[in-house]
Amino acid sequence: MRPPRLVEFVDAGYPPEALAARREGRVVLRLTIDVEGRVTQAEVVGAAGEGFDEPARQASLRFRFEPALRGGAPVASRILYTYEFRLPPPEAGAAPGPEAGSSSGPEAGATPGPERSGAGAVAGPNAGGGPFRSPEPAPAAREVTVHGVTPAERLRQSAQAVTVVETEQAKRQTADLGEVLARVGGVGVRRSGGLGSDTQFSLNGLTGDQIRFFLDGVPLDVAGYPFGIANVPVNLVERVEIYRGVVPIRFGADALGGAVNLVTDQRVRGTGASASYQVGSYDTYRYTVGARHLHEPSGFFTRVNGFFDDARNDYPMHLDEVPGEGGRVGPARVHRFHDAYRAWGGGVEAGFVDRPWARRLLARAFVTDYDKQWQHGVRPRGAPYGEVTSGESTAGATLRYEHVLGRGVSLQAVAGYAYGRATFVDVSECLYDWYGRCRRPTNPRQGERNPGNADDQVFWKHTGFGRAQLGWQFSPEQAVRVSVSPTLVTRSGDERRQRPEDRDPLTSGRHLFTLVNGVEHELDLFEGRLENIAFAKQYLQTARSEEPSYGGAPPVRRERDTLRFGLGDGLRYRVARWLYAKGSYEWATRLPRPDEVFGDAAFVVQSLDLKPETSHNLNAGLAAEARPAGAGAVRLEVNGFLRDVDNLIMLLVQSNFRASKYENVYSARSLGLETNLGWVSPGEYVALDGNVTYQDFRNTATEGTYRDNEGERVPNRPYLFANGSARLQFRGVVGPDGDVALAWHTRYVHEFFLAWEGAGLAGSKDVVGSQLLHSLALTCLARGRATASSTIEVQNLTDARAFDFFGVPKPGRTFFFKATLEI
Repeated sequence: MRPPRLVEFVDAGYPPEALAARREGRVVLRLTIDVEGRVTQAEVVGAAGEGFDEPARQASLRFRFEPALRGGAPVASRILYTYEFRLPPPEAGAAPGPEAGSSSGPEAGATPGPERSGAGAVAGPNAGGGPFRSPEPAPAAREVTVHGVTPAERLRQSAQAVTVVETEQAKRQTADLGEVLARVGGVGVRRSGGLGSDTQFSLNGLTGDQIRFFLDGVPLDVAGYPFGIANVPVNLVERVEIYRGVVPIRFGADALGGAVNLVTDQRVRGTGASASYQVGSYDTYRYTVGARHLHEPSGFFTRVNGFFDDARNDYPMHLDEVPGEGGRVGPARVHRFHDAYRAWGGGVEAGFVDRPWARRLLARAFVTDYDKQWQHGVRPRGAPYGEVTSGESTAGATLRYEHVLGRGVSLQAVAGYAYGRATFVDVSECLYDWYGRCRRPTNPRQGERNPGNADDQVFWKHTGFGRAQLGWQFSPEQAVRVSVSPTLVTRSGDERRQRPEDRDPLTSGRHLFTLVNGVEHELDLFEGRLENIAFAKQYLQTARSEEPSYGGAPPVRRERDTLRFGLGDGLRYRVARWLYAKGSYEWATRLPRPDEVFGDAAFVVQSLDLKPETSHNLNAGLAAEARPAGAGAVRLEVNGFLRDVDNLIMLLVQSNFRASKYENVYSARSLGLETNLGWVSPGEYVALDGNVTYQDFRNTATEGTYRDNEGERVPNRPYLFANGSARLQFRGVVGPDGDVALAWHTRYVHEFFLAWEGAGLAGSKDVVGSQLLHSLALTCLARGRATASSTIEVQNLTDARAFDFFGVPKPGRTFFFKATLEI
């Protein structure tokens, strides 16, 4: 690394009052310098008063530097810089004249003026002569911090097939995490309503359980967030890592289509706190808080965080089929009335950092709870629900250990336990209409989804998990890592409306043990120009189930054991400093879930011969990041992908229509292209971003249930969508270090079929039409000893009719306000 070097000094001008009183001053500034050598931020950290501070700060904003270098490449940096105001010694018999206040340097035969000097580790351009002189650095200015590649940028430029989304700006805006992820190329986030609604996440065409989700490397549902990734508070996440089809061994997951890892605040230095408050349409409220503290002498570290979400989701909808007076059915505008969502949770982390015996030893305990009301089934047709509810409570703890064991050997390990209790209640005797009115039939039967079949269910889930990775850097260019990831899940339940003489299928105990082992070799050649990561995986799963029997007989045991292998490789080659190419491949596997194998002993029958889903995942692309002189920064990415999937699992209705069964029904191929383009102007006053994704996901089965649909697009999957954004930033509007930013986001989704393309007549096919949605956000940001922001945002600006699923309207135009504070 090489620190920045001052090449263009700007004279601040001596404050007239200080000059008249012959006072000197020293101002210590913290300067943030971008990759082009411009000073983007100047903060006074050592004030001199007497009118010295602001002139020194304003002058330093016009300095120019040779940027800091890391490995020969320019990087952003932050330095401490001392600006000194010193008076010349008065000449004998001469009174100070106007020359003494001159901002010009000493000239031959002229009376020297006051000196303004740059100190610290930054050398002046003409040390020892010229317009100013660099004195010995002040003690406060000896420290120089050079920012190398951030963890996010390091991942982007690695051989891994990963997209990194940093949430710095999203934390200040009101869009939730689902909306933030939906703006990423290749990612689809489809929702059945507002906050807390069912969410379907897709990545390059694959969706559902084919994608695995993590929080700091721990499975998301056992890390305290059982309600899905879209509803995780964005202010508790620092960045999101999206692994496209090729998943590193450290996650220990049987992911078919990729993985998403939410990374929380990893800072352990100093003391800090943050909070956010959000309010919006349809009685939406969201709160987050967090704090951390490190006791430097002992290395004892503590962190706490919490959140609370509440939304009524009673937005208006336009429905085509609403029963009216006299039984007539027709279009109507109604409000959702039973779709509320409430969630809360918190975590406490404590331990030691940077000790001789451990780099990290941290224990975390957490608890979360959510409750959700349900308005309708898959589609809002017929009678809505007025009392159907579900919810889940989760509590658990994790222990994380990281250390360098010596001679290039390092260990990272995490282990934990989580307990979950989920409920589903459908016992109402009412029949509700779309206006929220309860009408009791003459012979009421409990249960709104299926009258006469009430449900009052509770489920218990125990999960123990571990992740351990041992690494050995046996040369500067090569490293080997081995990972072991065991997980044990047990589940049982109780149907509390079950008659004692009947068999309760929920009491069946289900035990699932999964062990994913991996080994990888990393190679770095030609001074970092080429990086390659080759890996192999082993998947072991044992599933056990006990089915209740009739007449007091012992339970019937069901067993299934699976052993599979996988392999992959990731390659990155840097063609030039601003251009690199990537390619990656994995033969991936997803193991069936216990419910898919054993059924539920009631409506879903067992399928012991179910095969794992497998896929050949391939990615290839180019990325360019250039900074043409005076033209800002340009970023371009082009990526192609292939997902060749076999033995896809689906739930099919049996021929007698009395039960369903999971089966390996078809194979499919997803072939697509993503393009991402971004530009940031000099000074970061304007930023433009956009991406377009096309994915052709087609059925390739030549036998089985869907052989007649060979060659057709897989239904209910958008195949063409795009995102765009523009941000205008005005500096110095809210105080000297405050910004005002106006951000616009737009999304386009092309129409797609809900069923197979060849099914039905041309005019009778169910189609989700094309959609174009916009949002606009105005943010005010003030920096100082604390950083505060406030945002007003309008989502679905044009009040367009929006659907992610056929017949399920999303909210129209909505208004939000959000305030954040970070200390």
